[in-house]
Amino acid sequence: MAYATISDLTTLWRTMTTAEQTRATELLDTVSARLRVEANKVGKDLDALVEADVDLASVAKSVTCDIVARTMMTATDKEPMTQFAESAGGYSVSGTFLVPGGGLFVKKSELASLGIRRQQFGGLELYDD
Repeated sequence: MAYATISDLTTLWRTMTTAEQTRATELLDTVSARLRVEANKVGKDLDALVEADVDLASVAKSVTCDIVARTMMTATDKEPMTQFAESAGGYSVSGTFLVPGGGLFVKKSELASLGIRRQQFGGLELYDD
């Protein structure tokens, strides 16, 4: 079960070609599975949470569409760059790649918005007893 549909992606992002829709359909399922796995890591059942809360279902749809849109905007025929610079006199070129290693990634803020980010706490004993 995907948290968003092609229709949702079209509404929240943009109209897609037939080839893009085919790729997006697979990505929607993959991203939803990835979110479920991340939730299981912290002991939560995301499907049950989404089913019980309409607002969380909307957030899950939005996060899924954001991740799929970001993945689809990443070029697959060349190295994805976020910044590129050139110089003429000294023959210099530089660039910054979007995702070293490529692939699908989920931001910490997206996990936090779904309530599946693991919080850590701890303390440090300053004095020896």
